[in-house]
Amino acid sequence: MVRVPAVAATLVNRIRRSPRALTRYYGARRRQPTLELVHPPHPWIRALGLAAVVLLGAWLGLLIVGNVRVPVGPMNTTMTLRPSLSGGTKINVSPLGALQFDTHRAPVRLDVNVDQLDPVRSQALVDHPERISGLQEEVAHDVEHGTLDLAVRSCVAVVAGATALGLAVYRRPRHALAAGGTALALLMASGASAYATWNPDSVLEPKYSGLLSSAPSLVGNARNIVTEFNVYQQELARLVTNVTKLYDVTSTLPAYQPDPTTLRVLHVSDIHLNPASWKIIASLVQQYKVNVIVDTGDTMDHGTAAENGFLDPIADLGAPYVWVRGNHDSPVTQRYLQRMKNVHVLDDGRAETVGGLRFAGIGDPQFTPDRSKVLGADQSEELAGDRLASALRDQKAAGTPVDVAMVHEPSAARQVDGEVPLVLCGHLHHEGDEILPRGTRLRMEGSTGGSGLRALEHRYPAPVEASILYFDRDTRRLQAWDSIKLGGLGETTAEVTRHLPKDVIDQRLGRERPEATPSASTTSPSAP
Repeated sequence: MVRVPAVAATLVNRIRRSPRALTRYYGARRRQPTLELVHPPHPWIRALGLAAVVLLGAWLGLLIVGNVRVPVGPMNTTMTLRPSLSGGTKINVSPLGALQFDTHRAPVRLDVNVDQLDPVRSQALVDHPERISGLQEEVAHDVEHGTLDLAVRSCVAVVAGATALGLAVYRRPRHALAAGGTALALLMASGASAYATWNPDSVLEPKYSGLLSSAPSLVGNARNIVTEFNVYQQELARLVTNVTKLYDVTSTLPAYQPDPTTLRVLHVSDIHLNPASWKIIASLVQQYKVNVIVDTGDTMDHGTAAENGFLDPIADLGAPYVWVRGNHDSPVTQRYLQRMKNVHVLDDGRAETVGGLRFAGIGDPQFTPDRSKVLGADQSEELAGDRLASALRDQKAAGTPVDVAMVHEPSAARQVDGEVPLVLCGHLHHEGDEILPRGTRLRMEGSTGGSGLRALEHRYPAPVEASILYFDRDTRRLQAWDSIKLGGLGETTAEVTRHLPKDVIDQRLGRERPEATPSASTTSPSAP
């Protein structure tokens, strides 16, 4: 047997042991698993965190970059996209106020700030009035160019803002790119939503807030809006023209020139013994050149003879006053008003022609100054409405159809459906508009007295509300109305919203469209 040298045997043994030694060496250096005390975040939490980063980054990007300066006609404007829950377009006309249009539904709103009037371009319009006819094309081109530029800038700003913030928060390029991609997808979805819900007719119904005295001039005459409407660009150009005229006057606003063929009716209700209402009504009569004032009751609060002196300012309001009794007005109140000049009290279906329109009305069958609920109250209201409907049919048979019916409670107003084009009411202290099943329009006014002595019963004071109704003098049909809302006790805000009946819009556009759903409910279990 051959003997192996000792050196060779030692070498062979080391080679055999080397894999086990290497395993023990590197195994000792490997990090051993440790007990985790904090669980990794849930995927939903990570998703919410990413969404928060995307939204915040996009908002910061829009604030920093997302605006463009665009000359629109004779004005220099700044267009901006802002996050919003309701969308729409807002035009700020400093210092007069702002115009809001319900142009689209999307999580972004278009803000247009009128920075200043270019003196050279505006003077050119004054010197050459014939250029106004071509202003609509110029404005449409300027707006199209500005919105396109704004869309590109906004895309870059949103994606860059979300990506930068994602990189700062996560410190990983992959997460930052995910944030930027999510922001781009969100912006594209917002654009698709705005395109799908785009409403060019919204320019016909602007909501104006700011100086109340400038509202008629800025919003424009209702008759002109109806007759001159063709396409969205034309109305936008006319709005620019109106703003140009406003800026051209330094000390006073241009006088309101009412259309001579339009009848203007001021609808008030539920004054509830608020003396400030008379000054507001007188101001509206003068500003809007009102032909007739209609009051659908609750002028008083308790209907006592001691309150009768509160009614004396009616004689100096400057327009005929048509009145029906509310549940806070007593027979004493009614007799006092019947003795006043220029006041027309309607009751038991009585009809009168006042200011070119024929009115008929009936007083509230209840007298509940303590706001108590009388047994059979609903039935008495419906019975009063039936009596008025019978009187309306008699007027129609006699060849003197009624244009406007007046009651206090909406439940009575519903009974005249189909017998008159328009019925006015109050009682619930909030505005409402509804087309009844047989075609009669029900218009409910809010409280022109800001709920009177009850103004502070709620957390926020009730607003003072009234409406200007525009009637065609020939057809005696409602063409448009302005809803006026003033801040309640201790507030100084003013808001005017223009409304056009859908049938009027459709008639001008030559299309058929179903009637709108009610803008506010006209039924309530409460009894103001």
